[in-house]
Amino acid sequence: MRTLDYAKRGILAFLKYASLVFFAFVAVIPVVSCVITAFKTETEYQQTNVMTLPQNWLNFDNFIQAFQRANMARAFFNSTLILICVLIGSVFIGTQLAYVLNRFKFPGNNLIRNLFLFASLLPGVAMQVSLYEIMYNLGFINSLIGYMIIMCGTDVISIYIYIQFFENIDIALDESAIMDGANYFTIFYKIHLPLLKPAIVTSCILKGVGTYNEYYMANLYLQDKKLYPTVATSLYTFVGPLGSQYNLICAGVIISLLPALILFILCQDQIYSGLTAGAVKG
Repeated sequence: MRTLDYAKRGILAFLKYASLVFFAFVAVIPVVSCVITAFKTETEYQQTNVMTLPQNWLNFDNFIQAFQRANMARAFFNSTLILICVLIGSVFIGTQLAYVLNRFKFPGNNLIRNLFLFASLLPGVAMQVSLYEIMYNLGFINSLIGYMIIMCGTDVISIYIYIQFFENIDIALDESAIMDGANYFTIFYKIHLPLLKPAIVTSCILKGVGTYNEYYMANLYLQDKKLYPTVATSLYTFVGPLGSQYNLICAGVIISLLPALILFILCQDQIYSGLTAGAVKG
């Protein structure tokens, strides 16, 4: 009987680790093929399969061409500017809105929360016709400011993260500060905002990844690709009706991944602490 139990545990352990290895392999294969393709010449790419190693690993011509032809210097500048402004704007708007919804009880409070929940369930594409008309009438087509406003406004998940954190901050802190003569703005900026650091880190990670990788709205509202390219839209320079230059696309993908990879390596402690605190807070 004991031997049978050991056999069952061994089989389950084997299946568990075998499945982990398999799915890890499936996840790594696209990245490996992208790296291999990025170092191939056009002739090598056409005459070999995607997993055939390149003849010269020191061939950086694809990276130079991708950076220059896709105007990636301008794309990185635009994406960085958009990312910084969107994160700052979404943090201040989201935290203040969550503060009002959590600390002040007024008619319509629950209605506003339910509307936010309803808005998060609607697909973004379904609202693009009316949203595009609004943006056109306001003159925000081909405008970085208009695009930043749109990206700041699509932040429902972060608002719920902030509300959840506010619910775990004792209201006695507010009452004590009011007795000491502090107003609501002082309470928010001096007491609540520092305590929201784990939630801010969590929402910035989610919002930052989505903003950096955003293609659909960047392509729709930033139509002048020479003046307003982003990292996501610049990669489509090498896609055309006569064929796609996948060796240059893969080189551009690797270039676009490098800033995020460096940022992750430098700030991984803060990222891990923010995600774990956001997951188990309360």
